[in-house]
Amino acid sequence: MIEYICDQCNTTYRIDTLRYKCDCGQPLQLKRTESESSIAPISKDDSTLWRYRQALPITDDASIISLGEGMTPLVSFDNDTHDHRLKLDFVCPTGSYKDRGAAVLLSKVKELGVQEVVEDSSGNAGAAIAAYSAKAGINCTIYCPASTSKGKLAQISMYGAKLKLIEGNRAATTQAVLEAAETTYYASHNWNPFFLEGTKTIAFEIAEQLGWQAPDHVICPIGFGSVYMGLWVGFGELQAQGIITKIPHLLGVQSAACCPVYKAYSENRTQIERSPQTYETLAEGITSEVPIRGDTIMQALRETDGAITIVDEAEIEIGIKALASKGIYVEPTSAVIVKAFDKFVESGVIRAGDITVSILTGSGLKATDKLMKIA
Repeated sequence: MIEYICDQCNTTYRIDTLRYKCDCGQPLQLKRTESESSIAPISKDDSTLWRYRQALPITDDASIISLGEGMTPLVSFDNDTHDHRLKLDFVCPTGSYKDRGAAVLLSKVKELGVQEVVEDSSGNAGAAIAAYSAKAGINCTIYCPASTSKGKLAQISMYGAKLKLIEGNRAATTQAVLEAAETTYYASHNWNPFFLEGTKTIAFEIAEQLGWQAPDHVICPIGFGSVYMGLWVGFGELQAQGIITKIPHLLGVQSAACCPVYKAYSENRTQIERSPQTYETLAEGITSEVPIRGDTIMQALRETDGAITIVDEAEIEIGIKALASKGIYVEPTSAVIVKAFDKFVESGVIRAGDITVSILTGSGLKATDKLMKIA
């Protein structure tokens, strides 16, 4: 059996309850029996994330919405002294890892019989939710900051979603969508726990691609934290089932323009406090002033003996060009991992001989207007 549960007050709700948060205001988690989260058996003939069908909480196969997401390449990144590998998750169908969460979330939405959804996004999640809604035949409205890269906005519109542009920062966009969410199903990549059920498959794939072993470290960008938390959930399930013996250190990267997780980590605090965005950043995808699931991010950080660092705009540009020089074209939000890796090496977090995997989350084609300015 699967149900919603609030970690704050332990209230439970039926899965067919069309809500996005607990009555106490906190986000909901999924509570399920151990047998329902087993990764085995794996469908070897399926080259998508649905090869892990048994570990994904969709009851009816007929509800599955897929565009071929998942099983993205894992390649080596040239380094003379360290084993650094890149998970090319930007090659998912809409150009970002968010397709993983959207595939599982919209499959559940279809299973529940929902006909209309709303979502707020800095671009990539909006594109993913719009695309999978289109495939499912579900009406969709996406709220985005007016400053969002034009390529992302065009993509959302082309999928047939209604687009509402909100003046102000990312936080203003979230506030704008909440009124609509009172009457329309909120297919939020931040609030809805089914989204994390999709992003956890990144961990499954990394382990499988490494011969069912966990790397020593995984680096990823952090805004609201859906990839960071998904990695924690996924590797945790693999360890609980005895498939891997350790969970990697989860290493997060934020933009210096907006870094509430880094501040909590560097100041040795147990909770994340709001940190206003101080300037516009190339890494628009990780500008979250206060993550909705902040407690979960901090739990993942503690339990994996993880670490957080920040990069500035010059360092983001260096990352973009370093990856491009190896034939890898990503949006600025993805490129934060390059200098972050160097900083983790310099601080001794990553040591010689360690295996480190960095997640490249979004395609450079998403941010052509921004990248043209630094090309």
